[in-house]
Amino acid sequence: MNKMIKYALFLGCNIPARVQQYETSARSVLAELGVDLEDIKEFNCCGYPLRNSDFKTSVLFSARNLALAEKLGLNMITLCKCCYGSLKMAEHHMKENLFLKDEVNETLAKEGLEYNGDIEIKHLLSALYSDIGINTLKEKITKSFKDIKIATHYGCHILRPSDIMQFDNPVSPVIFDQLVELTGAKSIDWALKLECCGAPVLGINDDLSMNLTKNKLTDGKQAGADYICTACPWCHLQFDSVQKMMLEQRRLNNHLPAILFPQLLGLAMGIDKETLGISMNQIDISELKCLK
Repeated sequence: MNKMIKYALFLGCNIPARVQQYETSARSVLAELGVDLEDIKEFNCCGYPLRNSDFKTSVLFSARNLALAEKLGLNMITLCKCCYGSLKMAEHHMKENLFLKDEVNETLAKEGLEYNGDIEIKHLLSALYSDIGINTLKEKITKSFKDIKIATHYGCHILRPSDIMQFDNPVSPVIFDQLVELTGAKSIDWALKLECCGAPVLGINDDLSMNLTKNKLTDGKQAGADYICTACPWCHLQFDSVQKMMLEQRRLNNHLPAILFPQLLGLAMGIDKETLGISMNQIDISELKCLK
């Protein structure tokens, strides 16, 4: 990486409230890579909770965030795949519907803002893979986890709809696997790799939600995984906090601990486990292979 990269960091709502270790581990990894982050205090919700009840407001929410980053001339980086999906969808809708874009900008003008579509939206994984690059990441690896097997969980919102998300092949993605394997770990093949984690229906149909989670965890475990690796707060909560609940309720016999990708990458880069928030994971991973 020859030039300084700077992004506007969009954390969304869930990470600061419930998955702080995702933020701290991502910040520490990006700092080690020489990436500069701008925190924009005026950022609001991405609009995801409103998308099925008030479409225009959900687009406005995303557009305001994009306009704030655009005002500073910064591309945006997100850690949440739901936020990434919302921002990319809003970008798409305003590109395809100029009347909607004009309506949104009429509202944004009251704050002295305007959205023109001049910036890029990146997820942490795409920024690491495309902007920072595999070679730069390789140079920062100081510890190889060659005895560890990882089940990568891509999640839904970063892959579909693929023509809008433009992240990876929605049927046979490889980016997350290649990033995981930079740490020396093996990214395993497993049948339910691209299935939903169950988080969207938690609180609406808990049995369905936990069955989806159980099926994925069981499949990953049977395929030989030591961890399931996540890069989304909702998915991580499902495989960490909800899995812990399922174990306590005896809905699961064997557990498969979840580790956030920047935690895994950070360990491989020699960043200490306290900085990476390892102890904040609900299912204890302190005794697993990559921490010994």
